[in-house]
This record gives sequence, C-alpha cells and structure tokens, in this order.
Amino acid sequence: MYGNIHSIETFGTVDGPGIRYIIFTQGCLLRCQFCHNADTWEIGTGKQMSISEIMNDFMSYLPFIQASGGGITVSGGEPLLQIPFLLELFKECKKNGIHTTIDSSGGCFSSSKLFLDQLKELLQYTDLILLDLKHINRQKHIKLTGMVNDHILDFARFLSEMNIPVWIRHVLVPDITNDPDDLQKLGEFIGTLQNVQKIEILPYHKLGIYKWETLGYEYSLKNIDPPNEEQVAFAEEMLTKHWSRNFAVK
Repeated sequence: MYGNIHSIETFGTVDGPGIRYIIFTQGCLLRCQFCHNADTWEIGTGKQMSISEIMNDFMSYLPFIQASGGGITVSGGEPLLQIPFLLELFKECKKNGIHTTIDSSGGCFSSSKLFLDQLKELLQYTDLILLDLKHINRQKHIKLTGMVNDHILDFARFLSEMNIPVWIRHVLVPDITNDPDDLQKLGEFIGTLQNVQKIEILPYHKLGIYKWETLGYEYSLKNIDPPNEEQVAFAEEMLTKHWSRNFAVK
C-alpha cells in the first residue's frame, strides 16, 4: 500500500495535541486563494511512500512524540482523497497506541455508499479531525475556493452524527472571511454541532506567495494584510458564542 506524499514534518506543534509527525499528502480539489501549499494541489503526483517506510521513520521519533501527548497528523492537500492508504496507516498506528489526526477541508466528501463505507471504517481508527471551514456563504465560498460548500457542511454534520472529536479551524482573511454577518452565521452553524472540542482562528499570512510565483500562478490576495489582534479576537468571539463545550465524544 502506497500513498502519494508531498512532504513530511517531524516536529509539528500546531496540528493537533502535543508534538505531531505530519504527513502532507499530495492532491486537493479546492483552490483556496490563500493556500500556502499550492504545490500540493496536483492529484496523482508526489513521492510514493509505503506504510512501512513511513512507520519506520515515525518510530524513531516516538519517545518524544508520546511524551508530549502527541501523535501523527495527516494533512495536505486533502488526505481523504487517499482513504485506503490512510486506513492501513492508521491501523498500524493503533497497533502501537499512536494518536491519529486528519486535517481536512472536507472538499471530497460524498454521500455515495462506497465513500461513506470507506470513511466510516477509517473513522474507527481516527482520534481527531481538524476541520477547515473556509466560508459559510455559498457564493463567497465558490469565489474563495472554486467549489461550493454544501457537501463540506454535510461533512461537518456527518462527523457530529458519528460523534468524532473535531477541532474547527477558520482562516481569517480581512475583507474576505471576516464579515460580521458571515462570522455570526458560521458561529451559529458550529453551535449546531455536538462534537466540537476546540475552535481555532488562523490569521491569514502571505508565506505561500513565493510558491504561487514559482508555480506560475497569480496570487490575488497579495495586497491584503494579515488581520490585527482586534480582528482575530472579534472573530473568535463570534465563532465561540454559540459553541457548547458540553459534548460527549468517543
């Protein structure tokens, strides 16, 4: 079993609890205007790595990772484009008592029986989902990512019904994702979910511009500055005021 892998970070501290071994998978359906990993978009490319190759490398860091309460996080790109690979990887992780996390935008979520059957099996070995909710407004989501958000919101509801622990993430981009009405509606939506452990505001940054330029893409947000502390605090307040911490997770 092989996965198409873009890169690996061995000492991540912001993608789940503790120190994380982060696998960035190759391939994504979204085309987010603020993406700092545009080089992960192309599907079917990247380095092919086997489960054993990854696990052998990961195990050399295990003492430090487990001492911190950390584990393994699969990010991207979009990890759920490679569910069979994730399933076998996470099975190996669970044999060794390793905490497992998926960082997903939900962009490839489908209500098809085949996809749901595969996803439900994967979730049996998944401890946490980092769910990136880009925008609550359908039309603005299309402009921002190139895709509607209907199925992404369905994915969030599905994870709630399955009682899978989730950290909600929202990238705050001035003039694009910080409209008070949009933040209010997103907060209200989050309030309907029963499985949210944490809500994170991720301030927009420009660190990915050089990748866009190297790839020959036009970076349309080059004139937008990162949000200030007041904007971040306001967004956090709007997204958390409907959030109930009284949830039961597996």
